[in-house]
Amino acid sequence: MADAVRARGGFAADAEAIWRAALAAVDPWSLVRSAVERQGDVLRVKGREFDLAAFERVFLISFGKAAAAMGEALASLLDERLTAGLVIVPWPVGKPASRLEYLEASHPAPDARSVEAARRAVEIAAQAGEKDLVIVCISGGGSSLLTLPAEGISLDKKRRLAEDLLRAGATIQELNVVRKHLSGIKGGQLVRAAFPAAVLTLAVSDVVGDDLGTIASGPTYWDDSTFGPNPRKKSRK
Repeated sequence: MADAVRARGGFAADAEAIWRAALAAVDPWSLVRSAVERQGDVLRVKGREFDLAAFERVFLISFGKAAAAMGEALASLLDERLTAGLVIVPWPVGKPASRLEYLEASHPAPDARSVEAARRAVEIAAQAGEKDLVIVCISGGGSSLLTLPAEGISLDKKRRLAEDLLRAGATIQELNVVRKHLSGIKGGQLVRAAFPAAVLTLAVSDVVGDDLGTIASGPTYWDDSTFGPNPRKKSRK
């Protein structure tokens, strides 16, 4: 019996160690700081270099469950080069002393706060000009937190449609295709608002396969979905 108890204790310790290692591996602050570094005016992101001195202003928009950690990690790197930043979170967070603006929105179902947050994100993106840089940080839950129904579509109808699709067993890819076609910000429309500024996106994926058009419904990624049959897919006979 004593050996069995010790064995169970060992299994519990191993399980806790595995759990802690898994959490550490996906820590959003650490992920950003491992992918992004700054030396003087050179910002390096996964091997690509951005000359901060070439931009007049730098804006930051971060949304999702990991928005606070991702936003603060980047803000600490950008430091004096950061012009303005917006962080959209699904719950109250302990806000450190920073220059970032925080907004709370709703998850997993969007509400009026999600709409206001999306409008604010578009406002910040639209401020950017051709000599500016907009950095967008995306993480899980972004589709709900950043919701801007297309003209003629009410928030209630969009929300009920998403709920119906989920109950019907729609995949996240299928659900987000519909979301994009009913949105004024998803499917690349946030990056359209920022045009002609340069836009850099950092995404923590919660989607199998890491499809950039599916993560948070791809607000900074072009939308290749259509209302009709996809010409890329061969019809089955």
